[in-house]
Amino acid sequence: MNTTLDRAKSWLSTAYDLETRNQVQQLIDHNPTELDDSFYKDLEFGTGGMRGIMGVGTNRLNRYTLGAATQGLANYINQQFPNKKKSVAIAYDVRHNSDTFAKMVADVLTANGIHVYLFESFRPTPELSFAVRHLGCDAGIVLTASHNPPVYNGYKVYWNDGGQIVPPQDGHIIAEVQNTAVDQIKFQGDDSLITMIGRTVDEAFIKAAVENGSFTNQGKEAIKIVFTSIHGTAVAITPEAFKVAGFTQVHQVPEQAIPSGDFPTVVSPNPEEPEALTMAVALANNINADMVIGTDPDADRVGVAARNNAGEMILLNGNQMNTVLTYYLLEKWQEAGRLTGKEFIGSTIVTSDIFYAIANKFGVDCKVGLTGFKWIADMIRTFEGKEKFIGGGEESFGFMVGDFIRDKDSVTTALLISEIAAVAKANGSSLYNKLIDIYVQLGMAFQEDLISIVKPGKEGAELIAAMMVDFRANPPKELAGSKVIRVKDFQTSIDKDLVSGQETTITIPSSNVLIFYTEDGSKVACRPSGTEPKIKYYFSVSAALTTAEAYPTVQKQLFAKIAQLKEDFSK
Repeated sequence: MNTTLDRAKSWLSTAYDLETRNQVQQLIDHNPTELDDSFYKDLEFGTGGMRGIMGVGTNRLNRYTLGAATQGLANYINQQFPNKKKSVAIAYDVRHNSDTFAKMVADVLTANGIHVYLFESFRPTPELSFAVRHLGCDAGIVLTASHNPPVYNGYKVYWNDGGQIVPPQDGHIIAEVQNTAVDQIKFQGDDSLITMIGRTVDEAFIKAAVENGSFTNQGKEAIKIVFTSIHGTAVAITPEAFKVAGFTQVHQVPEQAIPSGDFPTVVSPNPEEPEALTMAVALANNINADMVIGTDPDADRVGVAARNNAGEMILLNGNQMNTVLTYYLLEKWQEAGRLTGKEFIGSTIVTSDIFYAIANKFGVDCKVGLTGFKWIADMIRTFEGKEKFIGGGEESFGFMVGDFIRDKDSVTTALLISEIAAVAKANGSSLYNKLIDIYVQLGMAFQEDLISIVKPGKEGAELIAAMMVDFRANPPKELAGSKVIRVKDFQTSIDKDLVSGQETTITIPSSNVLIFYTEDGSKVACRPSGTEPKIKYYFSVSAALTTAEAYPTVQKQLFAKIAQLKEDFSK
């Protein structure tokens, strides 16, 4: 077995450019820690594709790791579609090197005889998913690292249905990548096989987003919205989509409307983090706006803040946002007589169980998959022609309206959540009260929270692996004072009832995730991130709620319970 040093020395061959060779030699001579982290493994496809720090090495994003991934993909596409003209759509975000990487990836594809539709400038990730279907492509690629820090970039691969690749395709592509030597990567592209795309696809995407994310014009001229793209790609599409949908009072945060891979006004360009929306909330308070909407750099995630009954702007968590979106969609489908019993919503194993209750209320199915929107897209693909997908999402601020796009989509989601707020305001209510009303309708209030513990580098990955091993060897007997009665281990595919001792088989694909359920209905999921050096703990608690007036008291009790759970997992 080659050592890390052997792997690094292989990059000193003339198959690599001089600048790369010099950088590798510098690591060998002067930085053994960085050398180890750069070469100890190959980047892998996780829940969001291949994502990593930019730099030299097998564990970094660079010309050669991206080149090998693309050559492997090209080999697979040519195998799968041997007797047809093949095409791939490529988009990229505002990050450093994204445009350069996109052109390099296009060159590798065209060198392999594959036609490329390349966006003329940065575009939202959901538009790439749309473009694959709209243009009839065999695959799609987007160069992005979502909300990761500026030193990261990434590479997500989509198949011809517009969804990200899933097993067995990802395994076949990875096998092709692993069998690709550096001197087999075809870097010399053919520009005659590149078609630049832009405005025409934009217009088609916006039209589809408005059609899928709009049910009424009620109140749209009266709702005041603050929008921020947090220096990302949404600025290219979302403001115009708001106009086409009929919203007339949309105010952008001017400092954050400037695209930048440095994301200079935030610590993290992630709308899950309250800090990322600080400037937007300040503007909202200054102009007395009703709500705030913020998107991450590649515009697939969306964060929403709304005013509570004290007039304070509060950030909805992803489960709360998706609760309002899902409930509204189902209400509209029900009003239109479109619910036949053959519809479903999509969710994930770490998302709140409230979506089971919502599905049950409206007589639709709630299908649950692993974390990552590629699994919701896979549900749509699996049941296409048999059951109709209405909408779905996951707790990490992602939602998808309908099946015209097969990935989380901040553009359509922003239109729909704004419409919900507009209708509520027109009827003397608010987005915040709409959420409480849903809890009352279901008879249960829910509250969720999340802890992310960062463990960078090779040592961090080993620590996270050890933590999961320890959870399996020594599972908690009680959490927040309540007995643990059920454990789902998605790695062994065993769902064990600890009271009866009965075990059942989990039928979704295996993953390194553990979920603990307690006697009082609390749920805690433990999961290493597939795209970041983190381990995440997802907390979900619930309690009976029969009146809106009781919500503040019940919410306080739920927050106290989550605080206890957090304490148990920080020991």
